[in-house]
Amino acid sequence: MNNGTTSSFRILKTGAEGLAAMRAAIGAARHSVRLETYIFSDSPVGRAIRDALVTARQRGVEVRVLVDAFGSSELPDALWKPLREAGGRVLSFNPLSLRRWSYRDHRKLLVCDEQTAIMGGFNIAQEYDGDGVTSGWRDLGLEVRGAAAAELAHTFDRVFGLADFRHRRLQRLRQARDRVVEGANWQVLSSGPGCRHGEIKRSLAGDLSRAARIRMATAYFLPTWRLRRELRRAARRGGRVQLMLAGTSDVPLTQLASRSLYRSLLRAGVEIYEYQPQIFHAKLIVADNKVYAGSANLDTRSLQINYEVLVRVDDPRLAAEAAAMFDEDLRHCRKIERKAWGRSRTWWDKVKERGAYLLLSKIDLLVARWQLKALR
Repeated sequence: MNNGTTSSFRILKTGAEGLAAMRAAIGAARHSVRLETYIFSDSPVGRAIRDALVTARQRGVEVRVLVDAFGSSELPDALWKPLREAGGRVLSFNPLSLRRWSYRDHRKLLVCDEQTAIMGGFNIAQEYDGDGVTSGWRDLGLEVRGAAAAELAHTFDRVFGLADFRHRRLQRLRQARDRVVEGANWQVLSSGPGCRHGEIKRSLAGDLSRAARIRMATAYFLPTWRLRRELRRAARRGGRVQLMLAGTSDVPLTQLASRSLYRSLLRAGVEIYEYQPQIFHAKLIVADNKVYAGSANLDTRSLQINYEVLVRVDDPRLAAEAAAMFDEDLRHCRKIERKAWGRSRTWWDKVKERGAYLLLSKIDLLVARWQLKALR
C-alpha cells in the first residue's frame, strides 16, 4: 500500500522529552486520542497522563486506552474510574491465562486526531521521566506527523479490536501482525505472533545487507541468526558496525543472553559498547540514511512473539540527527575490547550466558509456538 501524503518526523531524545510531548499532544487533541502501552504505572507520571486524558474527554474528545494485562498487572483498576466516568474506554490486552500468557502487547504509541503520533521505547512510568544520564532510564522516542500518524492510528484500531483475546482462529490473530504500509520515504512496520519471516526482520536484514555504516542501540539484544550474519558481513566487507547495549539492565537474564553473542561479533570486527550511567532501554537503528524507531527490541520476543510497531524513515537529515545522538551517548559507554573480553570470561560466566541464551531464544519461543497452536 502506498501513500504519498507528506509526513514529518522528530526525534524525542529522552524519556522525559517523550512524556512531555505526550502530555502536550493530549492537551492539543480536538477529536480523538488513542493511547497504547505495555506498562502504565500508578505514579505521578501515570496520574498526570490519566488526568490529561480525562480533561480531553471532558472537552468532547474520543479517548481509548489499551494497556497490556501482564505489563500493567500491578495497576489498580480504580485509577481509570475518572476516565471511564467521563466516557473514555480502557481495555487490558490479553487478560492473563496459562494458555496464552506468552503473547503480549509491547507497543508504546499515542495518536492524537490521526495527525500526531508519539512512539518509542518508554512506558508510562516514573523511571522513564529523566535524561538517562543523571536520572531516569536511558530511552528515546519519535514524534510522527501526517499520513504516517494516520496509519499508526489504524494499527492501534486493529490491536484494540483483539484486546480480549477471545478469538480462536489464527486468521483473526493475523489481523494485527506482519504488516507494512509505506509512504514517500517512510514505512510503518507492524508485527506479532508467529512472524517467522516478518516484515521487521525482512526490512532490517535488507538494509543491513547494503549498509556501509550501522549504528544500533537496543535494550535487549538477541537477534535472529540471519540478522547476526548481516552484522558480521557488514563489518567484514569494511563497513563500520557499532552496537550500543545495556551495561545495566532491568532484565539481567537478557544481558547474560546477549553477552553469549559478543565473541563471534567482536571477531568479525563489530564494535560493542555498554551504556553505563543508567538502565538502558532505548531502541534505535541507523543504517546509512535509514532510521528505525519504535517499540521493538532486537530480540526473540520482539521479532517473533510480541505485538510490536516500528517506523522506518529514509531521510538523510533524520539519520544525521539520530547518528549524532548515538555518538553523544557513546561518551557514556564502556567499549568491549575483544582480547580483554575473552580473558575476563570464566567457565561459569560462559555457562550462565549460554543457559540464558537457550532459555530466551529457544525455550521461550517453543512455549509461544505451542500456545499459538492452541489458538487455531
